[in-house]
Amino acid sequence: HAETGEEIDAFHVDALVEYDLGGEHGIEPAGDECRRPRAATVPVFRHSRYFTPREANEGFAMRALLQRVSRAAVSVDGREIAAIDRGLLVLLGVFRDDHEPLATRLAERTLAARIFADHLKPMNRSVLDVGGAVLAVSQFTLAADTGRGNRPSFGHAAPPEVARPLYESYVAALRAGCERVETGAFGAEMRVALVNDGPVTILLEAT
Repeated sequence: HAETGEEIDAFHVDALVEYDLGGEHGIEPAGDECRRPRAATVPVFRHSRYFTPREANEGFAMRALLQRVSRAAVSVDGREIAAIDRGLLVLLGVFRDDHEPLATRLAERTLAARIFADHLKPMNRSVLDVGGAVLAVSQFTLAADTGRGNRPSFGHAAPPEVARPLYESYVAALRAGCERVETGAFGAEMRVALVNDGPVTILLEAT
C-alpha cells in the first residue's frame, strides 16, 4: 500500500469479489488487478454482472413483480378466466431452492406494499387500504438468468412439481389477508391484459 507500506494481495477482476468501500459500491481497478477486499459487506461482482450477496452465496429467491392496475384479466384458449378492476397484477417467479415460508412472507409483503396514492402521497397505501383486488399469475420467466449471451437461461427456475405447490401457498397466503384474489392457470398458455395505473411496477423479493 502506497501510504502504509502494507503488502496487499491482488486478484484479477474476473474473480468473484465482495468489496467494502465504506458505503460506496464498486471495485477500484489498478490496471488489470484490484486490491483484495477488506470485508465481505455489500457488493459482489463477476465480470460485468452484479450479484447481491444472497444470490452469490445462497442462491436466488422467489420474486413477485407487482403492477398497479385499474384493470387486469387473464384468458386461456380465448376465454377470460379471471379479471380484476383496481388492484395488483402479480407475476410470481419461483426458484429451485424456495420453500413455503418464503411464499408466505412474499404474500405478506405483497399485501403490505404501499404503492397506492392517497391525499398525502402518490405511494402511501396498500392494496388492502384501498379495498383493491389481486390477480396472481405464475411466471417462470422471472427466474431467467441473462448474465451470458443473448438467450435467457432458466436453470434456476423451479420445476413444475416444486413451483405449483409454492404458487398455491403464495395464493393461499394472499387469500388469508385479502377478500378478493383471482388467479391465472398454472402452466397454461395465457394471455394477460392490463391497464397499468401510473405506470407503477415494483419488484419484490422474498427476504
